[in-house]
Amino acid sequence: MDANQIGKHYLEVIIKNFRDMKSLADRAIVQLTDEQYFVSLDNGESNSIAIIMKHLAGNMLSRWTDIFTTDGEKPTRNRDSEFENTFTTSQEIIEYWEKGWYTLFDTLESLTSEDLLRSVTIRTEPHTVIEAIERQVYHYGSHVGQIIYLAKYLTGQNWKTLSIPRGKSEEYLNKPPQKVV
Repeated sequence: MDANQIGKHYLEVIIKNFRDMKSLADRAIVQLTDEQYFVSLDNGESNSIAIIMKHLAGNMLSRWTDIFTTDGEKPTRNRDSEFENTFTTSQEIIEYWEKGWYTLFDTLESLTSEDLLRSVTIRTEPHTVIEAIERQVYHYGSHVGQIIYLAKYLTGQNWKTLSIPRGKSEEYLNKPPQKVV
């Protein structure tokens, strides 16, 4: 496998992983009532799901817009305000969330193998595109984990698992493989 094939494969894998990450969060938040989006477990010190979604979308919009020509920390971004609730409905936060993910995927899908070692700037520090992507993988992953944990906590007995249900591992492992068409 040559460098171009490796780069292409890396982009395919990372896009799939981000799509899977978004899918997990989406499958968790769809289980919430409108009110549950805005619940903070300690009356304001911890972040609600709406705040986490707002922060992630704000980060995505800043990091993935014009990545080769502007700093990933845009002057138009007010990171601190991402931790203040300005939404009144779950629909508003979902629309903003989708805008952030759209920007991420639009940018990642436009990249080529040759772009992976190009330099981008985040908070005045140079990064390769690979470094910028990997930086966001662990950042977004940690927040998606928070969303899932909070959604599971808030929905309680109504929670629908996002993976193999407890006590079903053996059944899952013995299931015949699905054919991909």
